Amino acid sequence: MTYWAQLLHFYQPPTQTHEVLRRVADESYRPLLAVLKEHPGAKLAININGVLTELLLEHGMGDIVAGLRELGERGQVEFVGSGKYHPILPLIPQGERVRSIAENARTNRRALGDGWKPRGFFPPEMCYSSDIMLAIAAAGHDWVILSGVASPGEWPLNVVCRAPANGRTMHVLFRDDVRSNRISFRETDAVRFIDELARSGAGEDSYIVTAMDAETYGHHIRGWEREFLAAAYEGIAAHQKAPATVERGRTTRVAMVMPSELPSLFPDGPVIEPLASSWSTTRDDIAARNPYPLWHSPGNHLHDRQWEYVGHCLELLAIARRYSEHDPAQKYLSIAENRLQPALHSCQFWWASRRPMWDVTMVHRGFLLLNEVALNAMKAVALGTASERVKREATWRMAAANEARWQIERELFMDGTA
Repeated sequence: MTYWAQLLHFYQPPTQTHEVLRRVADESYRPLLAVLKEHPGAKLAININGVLTELLLEHGMGDIVAGLRELGERGQVEFVGSGKYHPILPLIPQGERVRSIAENARTNRRALGDGWKPRGFFPPEMCYSSDIMLAIAAAGHDWVILSGVASPGEWPLNVVCRAPANGRTMHVLFRDDVRSNRISFRETDAVRFIDELARSGAGEDSYIVTAMDAETYGHHIRGWEREFLAAAYEGIAAHQKAPATVERGRTTRVAMVMPSELPSLFPDGPVIEPLASSWSTTRDDIAARNPYPLWHSPGNHLHDRQWEYVGHCLELLAIARRYSEHDPAQKYLSIAENRLQPALHSCQFWWASRRPMWDVTMVHRGFLLLNEVALNAMKAVALGTASERVKREATWRMAAANEARWQIERELFMDGTA
């Protein structure tokens, strides 16, 4: 038997426009929900970042949230945890990781009701480092999904590996990058996919995990939710009814399962340390010590300036937190803190990667959120109880931030590319 565990990742950035959100909802989210409702035997995990949950509700698209809630409450899908605004968890401080995970849970628990019982965790962009496991484990998750490129050894098909996590171990599910990308780039079809699944274990019980953006279906590839996904669900149902073939004394069938079922279906594998990586990282990137190439790549000067500015924002906010005991300083501290989590969203760095993504507007929209953090944190310091020496040091920090801002804007506005 081959067990197929599938995860779909729903996300839009906090800077997304209403028009684009509406188009994605019409082209992808609603058609996907229709396919899932038509195939009640389908099982899968869904990650929806809390920022998208809120955007859908705020923009009059609550029917999508209601549809997801229905699927969760009837047990057809399982939801997984993540960071609310889709930050690159290895690149932000531990306190902000904890806050992001907690805020994501609060938002989705309110919106998704009793169906929100996350056992697994989806790190945004599957960006992993051992540092993030403490926050994931502390939030009560049992497993984490990572890119296959993070596996330090042979591809596990018949055991579930574990990784150290806060004094215990946590199950690690590795995405089959090859099969997932074939689906994402329309390099397979439902018939070939099911046939490959049936043969993957050579007659032995095995499992395959696929994961991709939900927007792949319908938005990136028109009609793919019917042409591939619905066809795969129907093909698996037919495959289960057909006479099983026998290889090495075992029947070859395909069954859909929740990712959370895999640790009970397969024995524990070894305790390993996954490699720092993302689902866009290659083996060459890892060899070059470039685990997050689309978000902080060595040699990308714009990435360097962006993260330098993030560092200034975090330092200014830390000072503001220490010395904003009363109004009006608390007012500006609150604004800065509320802006920080959205300001750490991943898209601004992704659009600055030049691999090949490059979009001045999306980079600048993210930067403007960071700028509000710095501005309001500095205002809180100026109105707070800090000594004149501390206020001067904060002013110097703000001057350094302004220098980084100038360099960011110069690179954006003076760049000659389209």
